[in-house]
Amino acid sequence: MVLPWSTLWERNFFMERVPQLHEFMTNDFVRGAVTGLGLLNLIAGFSELIPIFTVRARHDVRFGDEADTQVRP
Repeated sequence: MVLPWSTLWERNFFMERVPQLHEFMTNDFVRGAVTGLGLLNLIAGFSELIPIFTVRARHDVRFGDEADTQVRP
């Protein structure tokens, strides 16, 4: 999200070699789009992590007397 607004974004091997690419990539709309995609990527990543760290409801299973709870080979 921060990279498009840094000087590293402008001083790139490919942008120095191709002037048309430099004009396109330094456009504020392109930088904003890359920043927006980075933000969207972070939101998607955190939304996938939330279920991992949240406490899940524990459902106790009651076995009747006829249930076989022994592990057999």
